[in-house]
Amino acid sequence: MRIGIAGSGAFGTALAVTLAQAGQQVTLWARDAAAVETMRSERRVARLPDIDLPEGIDPVSELSALFACDTILLALPAQATRVFVTDHAGALAGKVLVACAKGIDLHSLTGQTAIIAEAVPSATPALLTGPSFAADIARGLPTALTLACTDTGCGAALQKALSTPTLRLYRSADVIGAELGGALKNVIAIACGACIGAGFGDSARAALMTRGFAEMQRLAAALGAAPETLMGLSGFGDLVLTCSSELSRNYRYGLALGRGEAFDSHTTVEGAATARAVTDLAAARGLDLPISAVTARMVAGDLTPLQALDALINRPLKEERE
Repeated sequence: MRIGIAGSGAFGTALAVTLAQAGQQVTLWARDAAAVETMRSERRVARLPDIDLPEGIDPVSELSALFACDTILLALPAQATRVFVTDHAGALAGKVLVACAKGIDLHSLTGQTAIIAEAVPSATPALLTGPSFAADIARGLPTALTLACTDTGCGAALQKALSTPTLRLYRSADVIGAELGGALKNVIAIACGACIGAGFGDSARAALMTRGFAEMQRLAAALGAAPETLMGLSGFGDLVLTCSSELSRNYRYGLALGRGEAFDSHTTVEGAATARAVTDLAAARGLDLPISAVTARMVAGDLTPLQALDALINRPLKEERE
């Protein structure tokens, strides 16, 4: 299996590092030719400055080198996936395409694998998701993720090929559930960051995580996901990690919202776009997702964290199961 990775950001590079350290030959594609030359000469990347790139990684800026691989991991921002696979549908035909982004596409309100299936019908879509920080993976710290694929044979082959001595993959056929868990937890992470940034405290964050998880389950069930998937690594596991660490970009973004501070506009925050998409999905299905709704309004600048708190805490009282 020839493995290519589209995207040399922190996560794509971290995957390349752990795979190469396990003996795989990996083609790592970056759009910036100058950055590729730096990777080749210095064996370093700016996003992971303390990590040496193993010799098994071949950094390239030519798409032809990436498309020579039969399995390609798409380590691109969620909102960039559609353009990439549509523009290069011919070159991607018949390949195994593993989405690594965690987000809902604003154009179609679908997950990453649906975008792949629509743009490249002959490809086999899969998804790699779960609780993970790029720096941990690159440093060789133990990590467990979910590999979701509806083709069980391909899923098993990917699980074997992408697992390493420090990266353990669990297989799932519930692609919808795995995608939604990874995407929706980013929205709740923004809310939790805003909660802590505004000084509302850890007890309030625990409530947000718990009720936010209920919203994740509610939407996932409405879209056909298996309930147990959200209880696994791609749902509950990723939620816990992302809502409790400043290594999470979504959580840091929420902290900035809560503190009234500016946030680096060059940093990808998948949950910001996903919050808007979730609001549209909930409205179309008549679902009540209050935490997601106020988070979308905070992101849009329509609510302050204090106003968001007031909107949530003064909702009509109900049973916890509702």
